[in-house]
Amino acid sequence: MAMEGSNANAEELAVGCFLSIKTTFGDEFQAQGSKSGPRRNIRLLKANYIKEFSLLGHAEDPLDVKKCFLDLNTLQAREESAIRQAETDAERIGVGVTSQAQSIFDALSKTLPVRWDKTVIVVMNEVRVSSPYLPESVRGGTPAANDRVKKVIEFERKRLQARSSGQ
Repeated sequence: MAMEGSNANAEELAVGCFLSIKTTFGDEFQAQGSKSGPRRNIRLLKANYIKEFSLLGHAEDPLDVKKCFLDLNTLQAREESAIRQAETDAERIGVGVTSQAQSIFDALSKTLPVRWDKTVIVVMNEVRVSSPYLPESVRGGTPAANDRVKKVIEFERKRLQARSSGQ
């Protein structure tokens, strides 16, 4: 279906249409109208260099609702999983604690199971570390567990001190 540029209906030349184009320089090529997408060879041409063009056809609409399939069960499962993960992440953030306390919690969580009990860090459900989160603040648990928690706290405090003195 040959169309002159001045007679073209803009709706027929929408994104996705296939065109045959002849230029005033004698070049002839085929193209597809596109807004964006994967990298392609792009040819830009001023409108006044187009001698004639014809509409070859239309591509299928990728957003056609009749051809889309959504697995609602999978989407709901992903949503529930994301909510559980967000809740788990939120539980790892201490409320009413200093950034130093949060850093100590994060350091302990790398190797040991930890959780917050208000402002107290609970390690392995037996060792408790309360403010000011010093090695001397460690209570409960076995001597081996206490020693491990104290070592992590000492190392993290040295790391935090070195970082703050380096600024």
